[in-house]
Amino acid sequence: QVQLVESGGGLVQPGGSLRLSCEASGGMFSRYALGWYRQAPGKQRDLVASIGRGGSTNYADSVKGRFTISRDNAKNAVYLQMSSLKPEDTAVYYCKANIPLTATQYWGQGTQVTVSS
Repeated sequence: QVQLVESGGGLVQPGGSLRLSCEASGGMFSRYALGWYRQAPGKQRDLVASIGRGGSTNYADSVKGRFTISRDNAKNAVYLQMSSLKPEDTAVYYCKANIPLTATQYWGQGTQVTVSS
């Protein structure tokens, strides 16, 4: 079993940067594919970025060129570096871990990101 805890959210001005962290406990971290999702009020939870066990990444079109996902298996952590933030990036951001091709899936509690002047 894996427990995920997000941190790093907060209030930032448009054009600013923020780095989100997700730290895991429970072991076997390197077996998991990882992703960041976000959910704005009244909207569905959407994939923002993902990173596979081999380091492959993919991004939502809305964040390409601005966000970078990375992982550090030695620290049991996944990060989301966010730059050139826009008001439409405002949402609760969630970390997800899953073992590919299985039903094993875990979610963090979320961290609020607010982009506003």
